[in-house]
Amino acid sequence: MRASVEELRRSGRISRRRAELVHSALRLGTVLGFSPYRTGERFSNSRELYHRYRGRFCAAAKEYFYSLHLNSKNQLIREVLVSIGSLSTSVVHPREVFAPAIRDSSASLILIHNHPSGDPAPSREDRECTQRLFQAGKLLGIRVLDHVILGHEDYFSFADAAIMGE
Repeated sequence: MRASVEELRRSGRISRRRAELVHSALRLGTVLGFSPYRTGERFSNSRELYHRYRGRFCAAAKEYFYSLHLNSKNQLIREVLVSIGSLSTSVVHPREVFAPAIRDSSASLILIHNHPSGDPAPSREDRECTQRLFQAGKLLGIRVLDHVILGHEDYFSFADAAIMGE
């Protein structure tokens, strides 16, 4: 997914035209595989989030951390890009997460980020970040409903694992 046309051509021993076709098809698949939520849509579960967002991150070389702002009926107000990190880390501070959520009068949040390695297992830093954000949300009266980590083939949900707020 991250290969250039030239890399495809060399590794597959195919013509430039064929490599361009493969490259275009991969990019089109990524676009078609991503169907973000629209304002007012509701969230059902973490698996649905994974399927709706994984296309956006399947070729990402960096970590992207988003917060999804919800109203009191769990309908999307908006999606906010909080941080773009490096290959293995993303710096997320509560003020960057909650300042826009307060402006939006959000009742709750769902946090979502990708692991470019493809392994959705939470790191120690992911666990600590989730705990900090959960506690900050409690203080502000904005519930953090879940933190979903997207991998290439699977995902991890803090809420599903029953470790939100531990």
